[in-house]
Amino acid sequence: MSLIKGIKGAKDLLPDETPRWRLIEEAARRWAHRYGFREIRIPIFEVTALFARSIGASTDIVEKEMYTFQDRDGTSLTLRPEGTAGTVRAYIEHNRSSLPVPQKYFYFGPMFRHERPQAGRLRQFHQFGIESLGMADPQADVEVIALLWRILSDLDLPDLTLEINNLGYVADRDTYRPHLVSYLKQHESGLCANCRHRIEANPLRVLDCKVPECRAITETAPRLTDSLSEAARSYFTRVLSGLDVVKIPYSLNHRLVRGLDYYNLTTFEVTATNLGAQNAVGAGGRYDGLVETLGGPSTPAVGFAVGLERVAMLLPESAVKKIPHAVTVYVAGFGGDGAVAGLTALEELRLAGLQAVSDFRSITLKAHLRQADRLGCRFTLIIGDDEVAKESGILRDMETKVQSDVSLSALSPQIRSLVSAS
Repeated sequence: MSLIKGIKGAKDLLPDETPRWRLIEEAARRWAHRYGFREIRIPIFEVTALFARSIGASTDIVEKEMYTFQDRDGTSLTLRPEGTAGTVRAYIEHNRSSLPVPQKYFYFGPMFRHERPQAGRLRQFHQFGIESLGMADPQADVEVIALLWRILSDLDLPDLTLEINNLGYVADRDTYRPHLVSYLKQHESGLCANCRHRIEANPLRVLDCKVPECRAITETAPRLTDSLSEAARSYFTRVLSGLDVVKIPYSLNHRLVRGLDYYNLTTFEVTATNLGAQNAVGAGGRYDGLVETLGGPSTPAVGFAVGLERVAMLLPESAVKKIPHAVTVYVAGFGGDGAVAGLTALEELRLAGLQAVSDFRSITLKAHLRQADRLGCRFTLIIGDDEVAKESGILRDMETKVQSDVSLSALSPQIRSLVSAS
């Protein structure tokens, strides 16, 4: 019988890796709560139209990357490629706009895109995201950017750069687009196949292409900055001033356009130098028209998403050392009465909040001690038939080899005291 393996681009997270992920998730959750965001949990799949309307039918995600399938009733469904659309759909469907604003949400979960797996980019990947709805104010942009920066800084991620750009309003981009398209058509022969397609479908995305030849051509392309309205310029100036106030460093990047159609005004991403071509750790921006596009009331909004795989790749040893290691007590219960007393002790220690393990296959003290060593347990509680008769056990420190007698009738407080003193 042939071995069934996992799907390419869908990675198993084994027990050795999950503590790192918990550290990241706990930091994100802790900072989100400090900033007043509340958790929302949205479905893994939605009707396909939600993503086509929100992300944009001409984007790479919708055209090439979505996992779409037909339900039994013929409805087209799609595994979510990102979390903003589902969050906004929930906001509209449950009439959250009737509640006091702002409505501030965060979420964790797997996302799905059918693309070539590479470092930090998988077909099933995980994101932490936040969405702030209801505030058309530059300070709201500053708040979400600050939250992103604080989370990544708290994790000691090295060599981070916050890049930021002003996409202006829809009318600004409408003014700019013909100038850009005209320029790109003049240089079409030198562009990659993707960018040649984008000239009509999504010309701004050409600016973000990583192919060296395309980057060289677009270096002298007309810039969106020259088509921005005074209102868009003023808004962005106040965003940058706010970042200066809260002392968050940033770098202006006129190429930063993002791959989603719903962004306007502020767009930003945090990059790392040692992730290769796909170097964005977290990114986001303002999307004031999305709620209305999906059938809700006019609602300004801003948010971001962080790729957890990429953060996990960057997590330095200094951050890993912050992971608390629970002191484990191995219970060595052997013999007829000792095995029964050992099972009782296991549950008593666990109910008292201690981490306690055993190997029920071991029937001798030597076998138990060998297994305690293999598991890296700091303490072993020895309970044989003789110990049961004396109503006491022996707690052995596996590092120092020091042994202490403990009463079986008051086991938990004694062991907790000895573990705490270690």
